[in-house]
Amino acid sequence: MKKLILFVFSVLVIAGIVAVYFFFISSDRRKNGTTFVIPFIRNAEAHQDWVVEALSTCNDAPFVMPTRGLIGYLWNDAFKIGHHHQGIDIFAGTDIGITPVYAAYDGYLSRQSDWKSTLVIRIPSDPLQPGRQIWTYYTHLAGPDGTPLIAADFPPGTTEVFVKAGTLLGYQGNYSGDPLNPVGVHLHFSIIKDNGSGQYLNELEIANTIDPSPYLGLPLNKNDRPTFPIKCENSTN
Repeated sequence: MKKLILFVFSVLVIAGIVAVYFFFISSDRRKNGTTFVIPFIRNAEAHQDWVVEALSTCNDAPFVMPTRGLIGYLWNDAFKIGHHHQGIDIFAGTDIGITPVYAAYDGYLSRQSDWKSTLVIRIPSDPLQPGRQIWTYYTHLAGPDGTPLIAADFPPGTTEVFVKAGTLLGYQGNYSGDPLNPVGVHLHFSIIKDNGSGQYLNELEIANTIDPSPYLGLPLNKNDRPTFPIKCENSTN
C-alpha cells in the first residue's frame, strides 16, 4: 500500500510540474508574441504601428532588417518541451509573394538543390567577432504547395554567389512542408554557427544558433522578456 501511495504521489507531482511548465509557457506567449501575432495577422492595417521596416538599421547594429513586418516570435521562445525557437519570425500581414525579403549582411549565398523555401548566406567574418565565420538563414520563402517565392537569381543548386546587404532574396510565404497546414505568412530568420570546417551547423538545434539581438540592435532574446511590440527608437533607413 505504501508503494502504491508513493507511486500515485510521484505521478501527481510530475503532472503538477508539467502543468505549471505549460501554464507559464502559454501565459508568457499570450502576454508577449502571440498577443500581437494573432490580431496582426487578422487585421494588419489596424496595427501598422507594430511594424519594423525592411532595410532599416537600429542602434548602429551591423545587420539591416531583412523584411518588413511584426517581430512576433523570438530567439529562445519555447513552444513545447525540449524545443526552443532558433531565430525570429517576422510576420508580413500580407498575402504570400508580396513582402520582399532582403540579405541582412554581405555574404555568399547558397541554396541546396532540394530547398523550396530556404536560403543560407555565409559571412566569412562575423562583424561582432571578426575572424569567426557565421551564416544567416532565411526560410518560408514559398507558397503552401512549395512553389518557391525565391528570386530567380538564386535557383536550386546555387552555390557561393556573393550578395550585398539589401539584395532582394525573394518574398515572404507560408510554406510548412504540409500543404494542408500552412503557417502564417512570415520570414524565419536565424544566425547559425560554423562547424569549424566551413559548413553551417544544424539550424534546428538552438545550441547551433546565435542570439540575433546585437546584430539587429533589438531585444530579440525571449529570456530577456522584452516588451512587445519590438521596434527601434533609433532606426535609420
